[in-house]
Amino acid sequence: MGAMFRSEEMALCQLFIQPEAAYTSVSELGEAGSVQFRDLNPDVNAFQRKFVNEVRRCDEMERKLRYIEVEVHKDKVNVPAVKDMPRAPNPREIIDLEAHLEKTENEILELSHNAINLKQNYLELTELKHVLEKTEAFFAAQEEIGMDSLTKSLISDEAGQQAATRGRLGFVAGVVQRERVPAFERMLWRISRGNVFLRRAELDKPLEDPNTGNEIYKTVFVAFFQGEQLKSRIKKVCTGFHASLYPCPPSNTERLDMVKGVRTRLEDLNMVLNQTQDHRQRVLVSVAKELGSWSIMVRKMKAIYHTLNLFNMDVTNKCLIGECWVPTADLPNVQKALVDGSSDEVPPTFNRTNKFTRGFQTLIDAYGVASYRECNPALYTIITFPFLFAVMFGDLGHGLIMALFGLWMVVKEVSLAAKKSNNEIWNIFFAGRYIILLMGCFSMYTGLVYNDIFSKSMNIFGSAWFNPYDNQTLERFEAFTLDPKASYVDKPYFFGIDPIWQTAENKIIFLNSYKMKLSIIFGVIHMIFGVCMSVVNYNFFKRRYSIFLEFLPQIIFLFLLFAYMVFMMFYKWVAYSTLATDEAYTQGCAPSVLILFINMMLFSSTEPEGGCKEYMFEGQETLQRAFVLVALCCIPVMLLGKPLYLLCAAKKKHDKPQSNGSVNQGIEMQEQTDIEQAPKPAAGGHDHDDEPFSEIMIHQGIHTIEYVLSTISHTASYLRLWALSLAHAELSEVLWNMVLQLGLKDHNWVGSIKLYVAFMFWSLFTLAILVMMEGLSAFLHTLRLHWVEFMSKFYAGLGYIFQPFCFKTILEQEDED
Repeated sequence: MGAMFRSEEMALCQLFIQPEAAYTSVSELGEAGSVQFRDLNPDVNAFQRKFVNEVRRCDEMERKLRYIEVEVHKDKVNVPAVKDMPRAPNPREIIDLEAHLEKTENEILELSHNAINLKQNYLELTELKHVLEKTEAFFAAQEEIGMDSLTKSLISDEAGQQAATRGRLGFVAGVVQRERVPAFERMLWRISRGNVFLRRAELDKPLEDPNTGNEIYKTVFVAFFQGEQLKSRIKKVCTGFHASLYPCPPSNTERLDMVKGVRTRLEDLNMVLNQTQDHRQRVLVSVAKELGSWSIMVRKMKAIYHTLNLFNMDVTNKCLIGECWVPTADLPNVQKALVDGSSDEVPPTFNRTNKFTRGFQTLIDAYGVASYRECNPALYTIITFPFLFAVMFGDLGHGLIMALFGLWMVVKEVSLAAKKSNNEIWNIFFAGRYIILLMGCFSMYTGLVYNDIFSKSMNIFGSAWFNPYDNQTLERFEAFTLDPKASYVDKPYFFGIDPIWQTAENKIIFLNSYKMKLSIIFGVIHMIFGVCMSVVNYNFFKRRYSIFLEFLPQIIFLFLLFAYMVFMMFYKWVAYSTLATDEAYTQGCAPSVLILFINMMLFSSTEPEGGCKEYMFEGQETLQRAFVLVALCCIPVMLLGKPLYLLCAAKKKHDKPQSNGSVNQGIEMQEQTDIEQAPKPAAGGHDHDDEPFSEIMIHQGIHTIEYVLSTISHTASYLRLWALSLAHAELSEVLWNMVLQLGLKDHNWVGSIKLYVAFMFWSLFTLAILVMMEGLSAFLHTLRLHWVEFMSKFYAGLGYIFQPFCFKTILEQEDED
């Protein structure tokens, strides 16, 4: 868990690799996933880098793989998942892989072209068969009626006389797409002025397009005409409408012989098509088994060459030089890595996480990645985040639902993670499964404290109140006042809130005061903890002067004002009681903590009524005035302390005599295994020591004003704990009384039906509104309390994430894209 406290220590390494071993070395580093390479050629165009040709080769292989994958999916061939992740191929295997991919692509291309040609021939023979079969009826009618009668019935009388003198009618047979038939008929009528007789018959079954595989519906037609000029026009119209014309002999015997021949050829062609498809299926199945491995190998190759393009070639062209960031804990795992000097560049931030802490780290990184070696708030967020959420969401029933949902995702995380979903909402829920589980568990605890389960209370330990009235009094009045002197036992309710408050008319008033004070107490403690965390950063970055000039005045200011207000709440709970003998310390004389705090800040007073006292204890007025004066004195210390100290330190450094040093000073090369051995850059995001005095004053003034004002606004911001908790409880009670209560009023069989329907709506509204919507609202408010009220006290978040060269990350990112 040490990596959760602050980011891991990084080292800047230089790699000197022979060109022959560069590919293999980077491949091993990519499998380890512990190195982030720096670009040593930022000014070089991407097309002018050394390994651009190798990247292009990889792009070409990726193109071939995409084509193969499309063909595999087109035939609905299953591509098995890759079980054992293949390593990047060595340089010798690259040539074999490239040749194998080219051979596979050519084979699939040849099979595809042959299949298209065969399907085109099969389509033409099928259309010819339908033409011969469908036109049989047309020619049979012609032979029965005779040529003269047909001529007279098909065309006009004058045209019939000319046809009788000139000879028999000619015809053209073929097929045309069904949706083009109306326009086709109109065009034939126009070009012939009604002298073309068209007979057509629709095909019952659709045909397959050889190129696309889509279904097409066609119609067989026969156009009778007279004259060669009209025949030429009809053929041009058929060409324009993409109609296919087929030879059709006029003799019945010739047509029957031709049909038999076409059917025989169709059977032979169908057998060839089946054999071709079987061969194609076998090829694609064998290719699909290796497709996943090939794709991963090519992507790894491409990533390696992209990384090698970040390297620099030395002047002798005998070695490649690369620079990379490595966590010092992983240095033993990085082979052939040499540490040679350091850099002024701030190292990346790396917080090693596991599946439990990854969700909480993501919440912090969403605000800002921690500066290098800065304290990481995610370590404390693991507890504070679900706790503050539970304060707002406190309900045993709703918390149980949330905890069961989170527990289900945790138990089934392996199988659920294997189902890679594109649903963004589900992916967010699954990534935060441990957060949801903890939020549900903490909500169950606060629900027990509030004694609230679906807006109802549980009487587990027996109420600490008892009824002092007799039966006659109870029958006469509807509401009663329970005096703690006469109706309260010595022992309080064992755990949480007494269930009798569920029936009290002043329940809202009591819970308002209770939850409002709790929210202030938790808020002040949370902010004090955040201010104390800044000490750890100051000490680690060796800015111990900030402990005295920033931390001490800040914590004193916060303690003397707001921690003192929390103290007054506890003192009021202890000092004032209905059993007190002194009238000034009875329940009715308890002063308002808010009024006392306002009078304390304004140096004013309010005279109490009767025998009550304005202050809780003797000397409180003097103590409060002293607290306010000391708190005000802390403001100029926060404003001027650090700038004046840095100004004096800069003058001493300037006045100190400089020594010439030795000849080798500043240029001696030393082996460094720790980035801190080099001149340390400004880390933690808080350091402005190297800036001019005016800039330091401006930054410190902004920081001081922000802190002083934020202590007030942030304390008030924690009242959202009270507001959302009260709203959640009241909404749950309203839902119970207005929905589920409808089925609980009747005690007969009708009531059971009403209860069934009411429970359905109640459970639906509970899940949708109280668990989902209210849970999301409480989650967002908790996120704000951590990002603004807590982390602003010590966290800068100005770093950048450590992104090592890792094949696993590259493959996952490409799969998501």
